[in-house]
Amino acid sequence: MKASRSEFLQVRNRRLHVRLWGPEDAPLLFLVHGWCDVAASWQFMIDELKQEWRVIAPDWRGFGLSEWNQDVYWFPDYIADLDALLLHYSPQDPVRLVGHSLGGNAACIYAGIRPDRIARLVNLEGLGLRRYQPEEVAERYANWLDQLRDTPSFRSYPDRKAFAARLQKENPRLSDEKAVYLAAHMGEDDGAGGIHLAADPFHRWVNPIIYRVEEAMALWRRVTAPVLWVTAPDSYVFKQLFAVDSDEYRARIACFRQIREVSIAESGHNLHHDQPAEIAHLIEEFLAP
Repeated sequence: MKASRSEFLQVRNRRLHVRLWGPEDAPLLFLVHGWCDVAASWQFMIDELKQEWRVIAPDWRGFGLSEWNQDVYWFPDYIADLDALLLHYSPQDPVRLVGHSLGGNAACIYAGIRPDRIARLVNLEGLGLRRYQPEEVAERYANWLDQLRDTPSFRSYPDRKAFAARLQKENPRLSDEKAVYLAAHMGEDDGAGGIHLAADPFHRWVNPIIYRVEEAMALWRRVTAPVLWVTAPDSYVFKQLFAVDSDEYRARIACFRQIREVSIAESGHNLHHDQPAEIAHLIEEFLAP
């Protein structure tokens, strides 16, 4: 297993944890994880990389070892945090950016806002959200107001072994070894002798602002970097969004000017866990000069 180290940065009034692999003089590769995940879960894929990279992977605010909001989370904060992190680690040069799920969505939005900052973009299952209708706004706001009256929480487990079993239940493709590793990094002491997810439970709150597909697509059309777009047909996210609406899927990926689309068999939503060697090969092949 390739060794990593941690450092902490003060970013926009939050103490963010960043995990780094590889020598400092190697080419930079930025990785941003998905919802309720952590930077350490990239380990399986990083172990399969053949080239020397200086890998930089933050824990998003409110996840892993990064500071919590302990209040509502807004998607634009991820964009602003990413902008600050890229400015810190690569103030001059455009970057190679890989994002999974939430991270893939944030990466694609950012690449449309600041196209000159991205050299190459890899999106792993960052497919956007479903298309909402304006009539749904009132119910969304009502749900949000209702939840403001409560304090959210995540379920606790007796120990890390039980938490690892829960991860395997969600993803049966995880080996025992991988599940134990993920449980060590994705879980934390709950203060009462058990283990719960290392994430701010306020992430569970429904956002009152509905996702506007048209706005996302307008930003995607501004992306100038080559894009590697990777999906898994077995992914529950892919099935929920596009199983009965392939036209919607084709319309989304058509927004990108230079796109290579790849589908990974024998994998669910967490492709970097299920097929780390194939994902690593695809990324290095795509990033090759």
